[in-house]
Amino acid sequence: MEPLDAGLVAAGGLLAGAVNAVAGGGTLIAFPALLATGMPAFTANITSSVGLVTGYAGGAFGYRRELSGQADRLRALGVPALLGGLTGAVILLLTPADSFRAAVGYLVLAACLLLAAQPWLARLVGRRRAAAALRSAVAGDSPRPDGSSGSSGTDTAGAVTWPTRVGVFLAGAYGSYFGAGLGVLLLGVLGILLPDDLQRTNAGKTLLSFGINAVGIAVFVASAQVSWAFATILLVTSCVGGVMGARIARLLPATALRATVVTLGAVVAVLLIISI
Repeated sequence: MEPLDAGLVAAGGLLAGAVNAVAGGGTLIAFPALLATGMPAFTANITSSVGLVTGYAGGAFGYRRELSGQADRLRALGVPALLGGLTGAVILLLTPADSFRAAVGYLVLAACLLLAAQPWLARLVGRRRAAAALRSAVAGDSPRPDGSSGSSGTDTAGAVTWPTRVGVFLAGAYGSYFGAGLGVLLLGVLGILLPDDLQRTNAGKTLLSFGINAVGIAVFVASAQVSWAFATILLVTSCVGGVMGARIARLLPATALRATVVTLGAVVAVLLIISI
């Protein structure tokens, strides 16, 4: 490993962790950094997934208060999420490297679109929250201690519909196949189909994302397709970057950071498509 390559990937990991903490889309930074070292796109995708998993773990730990009371819901959604993660990982490993190389530019573009649509999804989720709160007030339900509405303080698996399970499964498959945009996609699915407090939804999204990535990583490790030297650098630096993200959020508006990541991602996508 060349020192310049190690430094580039370390910087990419720091930025990716910070971006994931502030706006999401960190893979759009870590993945190009790995490509810049000369790593094949197939290996870079797998290595990025492995290296950025610590950010999801840290996020889930940080949201432990909001996760309280969601055990039934997360158990109901955990199965389709893990199955989706397993399915996406297996599909990726069965995909010829040349085919993935041909598709990766378009996958990056899709991730850019997801990240760009994040504010719109947030507004849509907000409207759903407001409508649910109004219905709850009309029905006379009292708010829960955690800030969500309902007649009891705990969630039930019965509130999880099959469309929600299918949406989580598909998001999990996408996330294991190509991780960029997984958090945005999951938040959209959960926010639209499971109206609840935004912080609780985000907490559930973070834990499910960790599970999806963990299952995918187990498959990737068994396949011996991981570049461990670079993955180790990302594991450390993305975790540090996640902590730094909170400070960056106070200095840089999320909209500006999102626009920067989307622009850089679009440039990378165009370069990848041209080079096919």
